[in-house]
Amino acid sequence: MTQDDGAVEIVVCLGSSCFARGNSENLAIINTHVQSHGLKASVRMTGQLCKDECMQGPNLSIGGTAYHGVTAARLRELLQQLGRPSRGEHGTT
Repeated sequence: MTQDDGAVEIVVCLGSSCFARGNSENLAIINTHVQSHGLKASVRMTGQLCKDECMQGPNLSIGGTAYHGVTAARLRELLQQLGRPSRGEHGTT
């Protein structure tokens, strides 16, 4: 979900199962990506406790869309979309 200030919210499940299944690594990947791409002002990252979806983990959401079984490789693909206009937006050329 996009925040009032235009920032994209990334919510990472910090429950023990998701964290052990890969969200500890995913958290580091997100932090590195945000810092190295100058996205601090446009991304808000938060953590949440377990939402009882442990068997599908590691779980996280980006911009209000839930993702399950997020591997490091898949997360890197998702993060590449941050800061790019969505298909419905028109950028200047």
